[in-house]
Amino acid sequence: MASPGSGFWSFGSENGSGDSDNPGTARAWCQVAQKFTGGIGNKLCDLLPACDGERPTLAFLQDVMNILLQYVVKSFDRSTKVIDFHYPNELLQEYNWELADQPQNLEEILMHCQTTLKYAIKTGHPRYFNQLSTGLDMVGLAADWLTSTANTNMFTYEIAPVFVLLEYVTLKKMREIIGWPGGSGDGIFSPGGAISNMYAMMIARFKMFPEVKEKGMAAVPRLIAFTSEHSHFSLKKGAAALGIGTDSVILIKCDERGKMIPSDLERRILEAKQKGFVPFLVSATAGTTVYGAFDPLLAVADICKKYKIWMHVDAAWGGGLLMSRKHKWKLSGVERANSVTWNPHKMMGVPLQCSALLVREEGLMQNCNQMHASYLFQQDKHYDLSYDTGDKALQCGRHVDVFKLWLMWRAKGTTGFEAHVDKCLELAEYLYNIIKNREGYEMVFDGKPQHTNVCFWYIPPSLRTLEDNEERMSRLSKVAPVIKARMMEYGTTMVSYQPLGDKVNFFRMVISNPAATHQDIDFLIEEIERLGQDL
Repeated sequence: MASPGSGFWSFGSENGSGDSDNPGTARAWCQVAQKFTGGIGNKLCDLLPACDGERPTLAFLQDVMNILLQYVVKSFDRSTKVIDFHYPNELLQEYNWELADQPQNLEEILMHCQTTLKYAIKTGHPRYFNQLSTGLDMVGLAADWLTSTANTNMFTYEIAPVFVLLEYVTLKKMREIIGWPGGSGDGIFSPGGAISNMYAMMIARFKMFPEVKEKGMAAVPRLIAFTSEHSHFSLKKGAAALGIGTDSVILIKCDERGKMIPSDLERRILEAKQKGFVPFLVSATAGTTVYGAFDPLLAVADICKKYKIWMHVDAAWGGGLLMSRKHKWKLSGVERANSVTWNPHKMMGVPLQCSALLVREEGLMQNCNQMHASYLFQQDKHYDLSYDTGDKALQCGRHVDVFKLWLMWRAKGTTGFEAHVDKCLELAEYLYNIIKNREGYEMVFDGKPQHTNVCFWYIPPSLRTLEDNEERMSRLSKVAPVIKARMMEYGTTMVSYQPLGDKVNFFRMVISNPAATHQDIDFLIEEIERLGQDL
C-alpha cells in the first residue's frame, strides 16, 4: 500500500504531506501542469485544485453553463431546427475530432462544447417525436447536474447515504403503485429496460433452479421463456447473454392490435412441456414499442399461476400510465406479476437513464446476485447493512439514477405526472382523430390507440388511385423513408418509421414530451404532406 505522501498529490510537494488541501501541494500540482502545458495561461493548470484556482474555475464553469442554458432555451424554440443534420463523413471532415498528446486551452474546450451541442438532436424540442424518451424537464436536468457533481457510486450506504435512502423510498413507492401490499418486495435501478428485463429473466431462473448460480446452465434442463411477437428484442438478447439461447424464447401470436393471445400462450406452454422442456418465464408487455399495445395481464397471470411460471411485465413504455387514474386500468393485473420493468425515462419524462426493475419477493434479487466482496460489503460495519445495495446488482459501479426521478416527483407530485401522462395521451387521440378520415392517410390498425403510439401510412397523390397490389406496396414502402430523410435534412421535425410483419414501412408517432401542443401535431401533419406530395 502506498504510504501517506506518495502518489499523485505528493510530487514536488514542499512539505511532502501529500495533502491536496495544502497550498504547497496545490502549487506543485500547478507547476507540473504548467510544465506539461508549456506554461501557457488559460489551461487546465489554472483550474482547481491549482492554487488560486477558484476564480478561473468559476469563470470556466460559468461559460459552460451559459452554453448549456442557451441550448436549453433553443430546445424549446420552435423557430430553431430539431436537428442540424450532416452526414457522418461531412462531420468527420469538417472538424478535427482526433485525440492529441498535448492539451488544448480552455477556449478550445469551450468551442468543443458548443460544436457538440450544435449538431446534437434537440430531444426536448416540441417537434421531436422520434423516440419513446423525449422532452427536457428542468428539475430533472438540475438533478442530473447535481449527481454528476457528487460523482459517487450506488453500491454502499457509506459513499452514497442520501442517494441510497432515496432509492429505497422511491422503489417502495413504485411497488405500492403497482399494487403490492405496503410496497413490499425489492428492486433496483439499472442502465435501461433491456438490463431490467434481463434481471427478471435471471431471477426467474434462479428462483426455479438456484443451483444454476454455481453450476451454470449445464446443471439445469432446457428452459423456455415466452413473450409476444410484438415484444421488445431485449428478451432474446437477455436469453443469449444468460446462456439460455434465443431459440428458447418462444414468440406468442398477437391479435390485430398487437396484444398477446392467451390461448396461443397456453398452447405453446403445453407444447414445450410435452417436449420435456421447462417453461420458466412469461414476459407480458404493457405498452409495446411499435403499436403501444397492452397484453391482457389478468389472463396471462391466470396461465402463469396454473403452470407455476414466473410472470414478468415489461412496462418500460407503459408503466407511466400507472400514474394516471384515467389510464391505469390498461395495466390491470400487473399487481399479480412477479417482476415489473418500468422506465421513468420514457413516459414520465425523466432524463436518461432511469429504469427500474421491481420484484415482488424480497431477498430473491440479493440471493441471486450476491458475491460477498469483502472489500465493499464488510459485515462488521457500524450501520444497517441492508442499505448496502450493491451486492444485489450485476454491476459493481452503478450510476445514481434515482435522484432525477425523486426530485421531479417532489417537484411535480404524483398529480403532476398524472397531468403529464394524460396530456400526452390526449395529444395522441387528437392526432388519431385528425388523420383517421383525412385524405392521404391510412391507419395501420383500426380503433384509437391505447398508448400515444399512432401508426399510419401517408399515401402520396400518385398512389391513391392504384390498386392494392405488390407494386403499390413496393412503392409505398419507400414513402416514409424519403419523407423522414427530408425531415432530417430540413431539420423541422422527426418521427420514426418501420415495417412490421407483412406491413411495409409506416410512421410510428409517439408522444411523451409535455411541451408538445395541438399546433405541433398540426405542423407534423402539414410537414408530412409538404415533404411527400411529389412522391
